[in-house]
Amino acid sequence: MSGRSGDAWVYGPDGTRFWGRYGAAGLLLHDPARGVLLQHRAEWSHHGGTWGIPGGARHEGEGPVDAAVREAGEEAGVPGASVRVRFTSVVDLGFWSYTTVVAEATRPVEPVIGDAESLELAWVPVDRVDSLALHPAFAAAWPGLRERIGQDAP
Repeated sequence: MSGRSGDAWVYGPDGTRFWGRYGAAGLLLHDPARGVLLQHRAEWSHHGGTWGIPGGARHEGEGPVDAAVREAGEEAGVPGASVRVRFTSVVDLGFWSYTTVVAEATRPVEPVIGDAESLELAWVPVDRVDSLALHPAFAAAWPGLRERIGQDAP
């Protein structure tokens, strides 16, 4: 069970800000037949207008997998029972961390916009992800994630 909301900015030593008092996490959901589920971020959000994965701030005491699945449920209507976690990838800056939880869809998932953070949600074929305007951090992580998705396929 998680405690207080982590919805707040954290500032790095150089003044760069990161969302999530207790870190953040996102779900990269993969369906071999349809690709990966991506979120077109609302214009008002951090790096608005870009594509990324559903995710957000972890709550106090909440693990990254639980946070990623919760956020994907809130933002994209992804049922937690429809995902099988394959691996995680962590960026740890010492004072803040972000965990990408990569999961396989265990049954068809039809995403539904659940809050104002999304302009749209879409299944994007893996080979077309690079053609989108990606959130900068997701763009940096995508090549390694893409490679692992292919290597770790069940």
